[in-house]
Amino acid sequence: MQSRLQTVGFTEFLAWYPANDRRYELINGEIIEMRPTGDHERITAHLVRVIDREIERLGHDWFIPKTACLKPAGDLDGYIPDVMVLDRQELAGEPLWKKASTLTQGRSTPLVVEVVSTNWHDDYAKKLDDYEALGIGEYWIVDYRGLGGRRFIGFPKQPTLTVCTLTSGEYQLAQFRAQDILKSSVFPELKIPAVTILA
Repeated sequence: MQSRLQTVGFTEFLAWYPANDRRYELINGEIIEMRPTGDHERITAHLVRVIDREIERLGHDWFIPKTACLKPAGDLDGYIPDVMVLDRQELAGEPLWKKASTLTQGRSTPLVVEVVSTNWHDDYAKKLDDYEALGIGEYWIVDYRGLGGRRFIGFPKQPTLTVCTLTSGEYQLAQFRAQDILKSSVFPELKIPAVTILA
């Protein structure tokens, strides 16, 4: 992961964003290039297939964008989640969607998934707080290498899928490992062992 040493606001970040195949996020006013590993890409692609099939099976008017951005409150952050599910019906109320494919309201985004990299502290703390404040219904943290701190995934550390479900404005966390069957409020009929995502 590489970064530019310059503090910028979200509007400047959008104007700066280059037209290339690289991915960048704005974290605390710093533009950071996201450089996922091969395993990270494989797990993300698998998640997209699983989630997309479930969307189609349920007949929801939802889709998975390639590079849409989530903007939390404030002006110093902008995230491009590994997987994000959008509700087409809610996009009309998104002021930045047509111009910059950017979401600012949680009701437009039923699910966000982050596949953990070396910046695990952002996924477990900063993004969790920001996604909760936005009102995103469900947030999955896919820690396939067991990188998160002990206070987040316990000890001994092991691959863990954490599902954060928004209840009365706060995330309730449930963890799944190995053969545990994933439970999701967004996809209640999705019954797969955590290992099929984490392995």
